[in-house]
Amino acid sequence: MPTTAQAQPTYMAAKKDPKLANNWKTKSVAELTDAEVMAMPDSEYMNEKQMAFFRLKLVQLKQDIHNSAGETTEHLREDTVVVPDPADRATIEEEHALELRTRDRERKLLKKIEQSIARIDAGDYGYCDETGEPIGVGRLIARPTATLSLEAQQRRELKQKMFGD
Repeated sequence: MPTTAQAQPTYMAAKKDPKLANNWKTKSVAELTDAEVMAMPDSEYMNEKQMAFFRLKLVQLKQDIHNSAGETTEHLREDTVVVPDPADRATIEEEHALELRTRDRERKLLKKIEQSIARIDAGDYGYCDETGEPIGVGRLIARPTATLSLEAQQRRELKQKMFGD
C-alpha cells in the first residue's frame, strides 16, 4: 500500500452511472451526454456511436474556434483608432498581443482537431499511438485530441523533464 496519496484527475474519478448504462442504445448521437458515453460498457469501446459522438464534439470545437477567430479579426479592426495617451496605447497593444497568442494556440489546436477527425475516419481514434491500448473514454471527453494513454503521456512528460526534449 503506497504511503502517499495521489490525487486522481477528475476524468478518472468520474464513476460510471449504472442508470445511464443503456441510454446510448435509444438516443441519437446528438442527444448523448458525456455521462452517458462514460457509462457505456467497456465492451462497446469506440463503437459507431462513440466515434460519432467524438466526431461531433471535435466538429463543434472546430466551429467554436473558427467563430472565435472571426471575433478577433473584428476586435482588432475596431481597436485601430489612434489613441494619444501612450499608456492607453500600450495597454491596447498588449491586449492585441495576448489575443494573437491565444489565436495562435487555437490554430495549433485546429491542426490537432483535424488529425483527430482523420483518425476517426481511419478507425484509429481512441487508441494510444505508442502502446495501442485504449486511451479511455474519460480522457477523451476531457481532451478529445489526445493521442496517448495517460501512462504513455506521463512517461513522455517525465522523459521531457529529465532530458529537456
